[in-house]
Amino acid sequence: MELQGSVSCFILCAKIMIFWRKKENSPGELGEKLAAKHLKKKGYRILEFNFSNTQGRRLGEIDVIAKDGNSIVFVEVKTRMVRPGEVVVPEENIDRRKLHKLEKIANFYLRKNKLTESDYRFDAVSVWLDEERRCEKIKHLESIFIE
Repeated sequence: MELQGSVSCFILCAKIMIFWRKKENSPGELGEKLAAKHLKKKGYRILEFNFSNTQGRRLGEIDVIAKDGNSIVFVEVKTRMVRPGEVVVPEENIDRRKLHKLEKIANFYLRKNKLTESDYRFDAVSVWLDEERRCEKIKHLESIFIE
């Protein structure tokens, strides 16, 4: 009887987690969609959204993977809600640790897709949303890795 209660709790918790993870139109998800739209307008071709490895130790996640000419572009999207007059710099949250994770998952993607000889770079797109979740501003930073 004790096991049945545990199983029911596990199933309920799993359903709650699925519901929570599928929450559409969160600021982050909206920002990723707006960033992809912005990149498409600039001539990029979107290859993947929210790419991560599905087996083994989780390496991280890449918000958007796109193609710009012959280069593969791994894009980190940072979205912030802002109030009038508020100064916010979304990309300031991309620190060394985040860049290291991006590099690991990008290398996994390149190996998995047999693209290790391809040119690639890491970009950032910052998205500002107003209180009604309308896009106020988008900023695209190319080649965020300093070599």
